[in-house]
Amino acid sequence: MLAHELRNPLAPVFYALRLLDEKPLDDPNRWYIRRIVDRQMRRLARLIDDLLDVSRIRTGKVELRKDRVDLGSVVGHAVEVARPLAEDRGHKLAVSLPPEPAWLEADPVRLEQVFTNLLSNAVKFTEDGGSISLSAERQGQEVVVRVRDTGVGIPPDLLPRVFDLFTQGDRSIDRSRDGLGIGLTLSRRLVEMHGGTIEARSDGVGRGSEFVVRLPAFLHHGPPADEETAPARAADLEKKPPSRPLRVLVVDDSEDTTELLGTLLEMAGHSIQVAHTGPSALEVAAAFRPDAVILDIGLPGLDGYQVAQRLREDPALRSMTLIAATGYGQEEDLRRSREVGFDQHLVKPIDPGELQRLLAEVAGRVG
Repeated sequence: MLAHELRNPLAPVFYALRLLDEKPLDDPNRWYIRRIVDRQMRRLARLIDDLLDVSRIRTGKVELRKDRVDLGSVVGHAVEVARPLAEDRGHKLAVSLPPEPAWLEADPVRLEQVFTNLLSNAVKFTEDGGSISLSAERQGQEVVVRVRDTGVGIPPDLLPRVFDLFTQGDRSIDRSRDGLGIGLTLSRRLVEMHGGTIEARSDGVGRGSEFVVRLPAFLHHGPPADEETAPARAADLEKKPPSRPLRVLVVDDSEDTTELLGTLLEMAGHSIQVAHTGPSALEVAAAFRPDAVILDIGLPGLDGYQVAQRLREDPALRSMTLIAATGYGQEEDLRRSREVGFDQHLVKPIDPGELQRLLAEVAGRVG
């Protein structure tokens, strides 16, 4: 099962790349092929992330980075991820949130992961044209989130085991509802780490399903003191172009990565320089004086941690924004990044939209 699910997304990617080689640049079908590649690579990245997270949680290596967060913001980001998947299958996705902010003391990234998993599961197990809903409400000292669908439902014998690792429904030759069966396991453990509970409900096969998440509410009325100066939501940032083009240094030992990422950033109006080793990154930075550096960790000569440390030690360069872009994403890696002076730590494959939002924030500070 594992080998099948990890290899499965690669086949359409290979076919799509071959088609792109054959089609002229002005072929109207190129956009459709690009969407296939994007969808399959995101799927593969989610599978890998889920596998790594299961390992980290089972060995106690996941630490929550709690902050005061509004449930609506967390849910909104999860819906942004799930809505294109739902639209591809003609699903109606309805979202109902309380009119007032519902504050939680939580790790927003991990909670977003929970709700993204639940919504993605609903999309996966609901036939084309079905309905999915997410609703949230405050109930006493709890915040309750319900994700319902009109999908295939859960058999009574499976319901008690639905959160067990590698559990899925029918594993027949029909693989249209693919996956590793670990998303719900992750969701339960992350909810429990927040002091909450998650429950699965279904009236049986063909009757849809409902997942109910209960989380402790933050018992304080009103926004945090610094709410007025908090960063804008991601959706708002996407609408705001940089206040001015930035000088951005892209450092990675993969020439393909620097070429493609550099091109994307140039298309957004930024001035780009690239480097492929630690020592050359320091040389280019000294001459280029970038506003931001997107820096891989696994570099030859000097690794990314050493490069970041030396940049921070240079009075002429220490004010630049340092963004780690790496395949290393465990808690120890994030801790070490903060210690040497990175401002952000992004795990590959990086979402270009997320990177653009970070650069927009940088432009707002230096513009």
